[in-house]
Amino acid sequence: MLPYPEIDPVAVALGPLKIHWYGLAYLTGIAAGWWLAVKRSAHPWTPVNREQVDDLTFYVALGVVLGGRVGYTFLYGGQRLIEDPGWALRVWEGGMSFHGGLLGVLLAMYIFGRKQKIPFWRLVDFIAPFVPIGLGLGRLGNFIGQELWGKPTEVPWGMVFPADALQLVRHPSQLHEFALEGVLLFALLIWFSARPRPTYAVSGLFAIGYGCARFFVEFFREPDAHIGYEAFGWLTRGQILSAPLIVVGIALLFYAYRKPPVAAQPANGKSK
Repeated sequence: MLPYPEIDPVAVALGPLKIHWYGLAYLTGIAAGWWLAVKRSAHPWTPVNREQVDDLTFYVALGVVLGGRVGYTFLYGGQRLIEDPGWALRVWEGGMSFHGGLLGVLLAMYIFGRKQKIPFWRLVDFIAPFVPIGLGLGRLGNFIGQELWGKPTEVPWGMVFPADALQLVRHPSQLHEFALEGVLLFALLIWFSARPRPTYAVSGLFAIGYGCARFFVEFFREPDAHIGYEAFGWLTRGQILSAPLIVVGIALLFYAYRKPPVAAQPANGKSK
């Protein structure tokens, strides 16, 4: 068994103002994504130029926060949302959903693409490699905040979370997700997108990679207490929501490499 490295979930406290590591994880992920987007925008085959990156980052951040919160309240809020609708607005109490954040970002990309006249899927392909940074850092925030821990286990890397009322040795499933959804998926996507790919291909690989990683880790993660298992006595809501991503990702990759290749077009304002 490994000891849990107790870290104060509050990173910075300035009087009544408290900044949690989870919030810093989001900010760091957005900042890192912006920096990488700036670097990538220098390539002539990308759909976004340097002048558009700042606005794009704002749209993405808005989609993540609003979509993540709205998605969590409706997908995981359950009875609490019915009994206390105001809870949906109390974001400081925690609660974000990847699947809601994904829908929020896709909507933001649609609006941004329409405004800048950039094809939707080329825009999604551009930002997809940067998403695992935020995912990975968010899982570290979950670990520090002692939430979303794993099932009881006897593996050598199991640990007891001080906040766990049962004081059981559990999988540090947040770290499993950090490694798979964060580090591994980021490395795969950055490598894959380092040269021009057919439209839909990068998005498809992201959907497959995240869907498979999340589906796998859910076997080691304790399901939400107020939801439990939703099918066959073992299928969680996270798995139910992730399975369609895998199917969509396969379809996108198939379509990307089945259609005739189209020459990459320069971003708005770039010379050929």
